[in-house]
Amino acid sequence: MNRREVLKLSAASLLSSATPSLIAATAPDAISIPKYDLFELPLHGPSDGNPYLDTHLQATFTLDHRSIQVDGFYDGDGLYKVRFMPDTEGRWIYATASNAPALANRTGSFLCTAATSHGPVSVRYRHHFAYADGTPYFPFGTTCYAWIHQGDALEQQTLDALRTAPFNKIRMCIFPKSYEYNHNEPQFYPFPRPAGTPLSQPGDTTRFNPAFFQHLEQRLIQLRELNIEADLILFHPYDRWGYSTMTPDIDERYVRYLVARLAAFRHVWWSLANEYDLMKAKTTQDFTRLLHLVQQVDPYQHLRSIHYSATMYDYAGPAVTHASLQTYNFAAAADWLRDWNKPILFDEMMYEGNLPQRWGNLSGQEMTRRFWMAVLSGCYATHGETYFNHAGSNEENDRIWWSNGGKLSGTSPARIAFLRKLLEDTTTHGLETPDNPYYLHANSPLHTRPNPGATPSVDPKAPPEAILYFLDFHQPIRYDFSLGEAAYTAELIDPWEMTITPIPGTHTGKATLKLPGKPGQALRFKRA
Repeated sequence: MNRREVLKLSAASLLSSATPSLIAATAPDAISIPKYDLFELPLHGPSDGNPYLDTHLQATFTLDHRSIQVDGFYDGDGLYKVRFMPDTEGRWIYATASNAPALANRTGSFLCTAATSHGPVSVRYRHHFAYADGTPYFPFGTTCYAWIHQGDALEQQTLDALRTAPFNKIRMCIFPKSYEYNHNEPQFYPFPRPAGTPLSQPGDTTRFNPAFFQHLEQRLIQLRELNIEADLILFHPYDRWGYSTMTPDIDERYVRYLVARLAAFRHVWWSLANEYDLMKAKTTQDFTRLLHLVQQVDPYQHLRSIHYSATMYDYAGPAVTHASLQTYNFAAAADWLRDWNKPILFDEMMYEGNLPQRWGNLSGQEMTRRFWMAVLSGCYATHGETYFNHAGSNEENDRIWWSNGGKLSGTSPARIAFLRKLLEDTTTHGLETPDNPYYLHANSPLHTRPNPGATPSVDPKAPPEAILYFLDFHQPIRYDFSLGEAAYTAELIDPWEMTITPIPGTHTGKATLKLPGKPGQALRFKRA
């Protein structure tokens, strides 16, 4: 079985508390690894010459009649590693292959035991997501592009904020970022930078800097402990070091090395680029080639997408698992869901904050509204916060969550937490909506799509378990609902005040409910 045929395996960790990097057990034959966790095999090999180019390492892991091949990588100082994530209980055996005799024909085994986590996330029910064990996953993400390049104090503050925030996914760059409100030099660079390297050059791109990737892995481990999916952005245009203009062979070597190191983490997603169309040194075809490369070399088939600025990528392509949109055109979601037949994340719909730029000064109310509109379109959304937090300070030296991390100070996160819990309490798989973006219903365990009409209605042959309405800026004092033959209880929901108020009685057929005549209200009907 080749790597293209191996789908939806899982990932996790075997780590030592003695060091921030991952360390494997010294006696692999004696260890047990929970399903979806990470087995790591350290090997000592040649350090002369250029091991990144000269030495090749792979391992084949076999359980009964099933074999999975993974690439190893060089971690510096003569140390090579192979990482693997088992998805099936039982005793896995492995054998290495390499052009270096010290690394070749190394064999062993480990026991994969029952899972202690839900496993990786993948697409489920066409437009939605679930963990490997079937637990539904509803992405409520945030954006924190360069948080791992800010130094330990601010990075720890970011993790502390995430610990109590409602977000279960974070969009983050791998390369350092040079853009408005983020001009600091990072502590680590992905490639070695010999003395005299011009600032505009990436350094020695024939080698990698293990310290850079070990630091990234430390942060990934901490995100995993918080049950936060890491949506990793591989390329971006906000650059002064030359990472955005590397040649195709360097790009490919970087992608292969990154996947070999990180694919064994169960909670990683691959985002090929942020605003790929602003990277003028690369074409759309270049990104399509790189997307297919990730698909080819990732044995676990983690989620893959790409983000744009103005020119939307073709999300119907087979290498893309879901759409990552920069828009708030929620009314088009029904058409996109139908045409792409994939999940949609409104990953950038502007940010709550007080920046002078139009994209960075939404109110908390508007960010909350956009989350509701995304969910009520059968899709998902990503938060971002762009507040100046130090009045009177130099704006360029301020720390803004969207780029640097730190503390959250906006009013939308609490309301996003309320919506997330409401969704988790309403459906077991995700929400489907007809063309009316203000109406959505959820069936359990499988979903059906009701016939859209001027008045929202459901098919009486398959009454949904729950029906959710969002009235947006409308403020009726009463409203007619067509509920079919099933009986429902009703609740009035205030997304801003975060209240759910039961409405007395049960409702069936054509029901008329009195409403408070207040904008931004929602209703939920549940089967009686």
